[in-house]
Amino acid sequence: MNPELEELPLFPLNTVLFPYASIQLHVFEDRYREMVRMCVREDRPFGIVLIRSGGEVGEIADPYMVGTAVRVREVHTFEDGRLDIYVQGERRFRIRQLDDSRPYLVGYVEPVFEIGISDDSLAVQLMLQAREEFELLVQRLFERQEFDVQVVFPSDPMVLSFTIANLLSMENIQKQRLLETTDTLERVQELLPILRNHIVEANQPNYYRINTQDLSEWVSPN
Repeated sequence: MNPELEELPLFPLNTVLFPYASIQLHVFEDRYREMVRMCVREDRPFGIVLIRSGGEVGEIADPYMVGTAVRVREVHTFEDGRLDIYVQGERRFRIRQLDDSRPYLVGYVEPVFEIGISDDSLAVQLMLQAREEFELLVQRLFERQEFDVQVVFPSDPMVLSFTIANLLSMENIQKQRLLETTDTLERVQELLPILRNHIVEANQPNYYRINTQDLSEWVSPN
C-alpha cells in the first residue's frame, strides 16, 4: 500500500456532491451508522461517491473514482438508531484502491488538484459572464415571489464554479464530469450553456394542469 494514500470510508450514493456544498443524509443501514459514528468520534471525513452500478441499499455498489470528502457538521439520532446527518463538502479525491473487506466500502485515495488559471484575460471574461448570468437566473427565479435579492459571489473562481454547478439542475453524469474536471475555465465554459438554458426556462411561465382533486374545495356537486 502506498503510504501517501489516505484511507477514507466511502458512502456510495445516487448523487454528486461538489466541494463547499452541503447535504442532509438519512442513515439507516447498520454499516453506515457504524461508519458515521466512527467519523464523528474520531473527527474524520468520509467520502461521497456517485454510484456507477448497484444500489444505495444492500450489496456494496461500484462507485466512480472521483468523489468529495465531507465532514459531519450536525447529527440527529432517532430512538431506533437511525441518523439524520448534515455534512459539508471539503475537497475532491481520486480512488486508487478499494477495500470491500469491511461492512462499508473504504478507499485509498489521493487529492485531486485544480490546474492554475494561466490566461488571465480569458478568465476575467468567462468569470464575468458566469457571474452575470447566474445573478440573472437567481433574479428571474425570485422575482416571481416578489423578492428583491442580491447575489454575493465567492471571490475564488474555482469555488464560484462549484457553487454555480451545485445550484443548477443537471443529470448526475454531467455533474460527475464537472466534478472530475481539473480546469476551472473548462468547467465554467461547460456551465455557461447550462446556465443560459436555465435562464430561458425561468423566463417561461409555468403551467400546471389542474384536476378535480385540486378543485374539490371549491366545487360543489349540488
